[in-house]
Amino acid sequence: MLRRSFFLHFCLLMTCVVFGCGKGEQPTAPGGSNVTPKGMTAKRIVILTNGTAPFWDAAVAGAQDAARDLKCDQAGLAVTVDRGDFKVETQINKLRQYASSSDVVALGVSVMDAKSQSIIDELKKLQEAGVKIVTIDSDVDRETSSNVRFAYLGTDNTTAGNQLGKAAKGLMESATYAAFVGDKGAANANERIGGFRAAAGETFKESDFLADAPDGATKARSNVRDALDRNKDVNLLIGIWSYNTPAIVDIVSDLKVRDKVKIIGFDADPPAITGMKDKMVDAMVVQNPYQMGYQGVKVLKALIEKDDATVKEMFPNHGQPGGDIYDTGLKVVVPNEGSPLKAEMFDKNTQFLKLDEFQEWLSKNKLTGS
Repeated sequence: MLRRSFFLHFCLLMTCVVFGCGKGEQPTAPGGSNVTPKGMTAKRIVILTNGTAPFWDAAVAGAQDAARDLKCDQAGLAVTVDRGDFKVETQINKLRQYASSSDVVALGVSVMDAKSQSIIDELKKLQEAGVKIVTIDSDVDRETSSNVRFAYLGTDNTTAGNQLGKAAKGLMESATYAAFVGDKGAANANERIGGFRAAAGETFKESDFLADAPDGATKARSNVRDALDRNKDVNLLIGIWSYNTPAIVDIVSDLKVRDKVKIIGFDADPPAITGMKDKMVDAMVVQNPYQMGYQGVKVLKALIEKDDATVKEMFPNHGQPGGDIYDTGLKVVVPNEGSPLKAEMFDKNTQFLKLDEFQEWLSKNKLTGS
């Protein structure tokens, strides 16, 4: 048991990226504590992702910028980004380790499985120990477990699914589709596909909804191949998590069936952006992981310091229905030329961009994807 505990603790340290404000990356000191440039032992704000993907690189950049802008080191705080591996058990183990680390004072977590009672139990233990908790990107089950975190910061995933459904209807009147995701237990997976189904309507028939966790991209590609092999009528392929759309592009290219299928998906991983440039992707619904990281650190620091003014500014209706949600916004991105999709097809709060405009936004914010 001692050897296993040491190994898990060592792995936790090795998978963390630590940011002291204004200082970029900082090493983690022996024993898991973080030392500020002034030599003061820092308390940690941990951002725990559900896995490793380019989507999270933008969140890391946001967390790093927040750490700098908010002068976390001067407040004795270090921001740690800890990446999961798309396994529920890994997330549970990490949460247990935070509970045994006296320097962890706040946590922003992308919940791997909204209905996992073990995850909820570990979040409760952290909360009872005084750790401030928010969810980012993927929430807990709001009907049963919203009390284990202060708030959710990220996309309204049902609305996002709706926007993808509207994109599908703008591209074709009817379809037989296959959708692909990491884990069907994640709240964002269920909300996105549910929103898509509602907006697309009865003329869109679901052939497959396949998960690839914990194997990730390799399994994602084989899922696409299997779905196309099983049903020759599939003419719409949907990526629900960030790496799914690039996996779709890879297999469609290999099989040379682009003329038979439309491809749409969530997020703008660099390979998906390249796919759209190469006329392999018809539409992307893009989130803002940079703001998830930035605003997550901002509210957690405010909660630690009992900065009620900042908390009130970010969550003016906290305590009321829906008041514990901070929406980081959506974009719909389409190719520069030839798309039948128009801004008026989508919700008024959804930003509509052609690919060149989107890439200008990325460049302005020093991002390679979103």
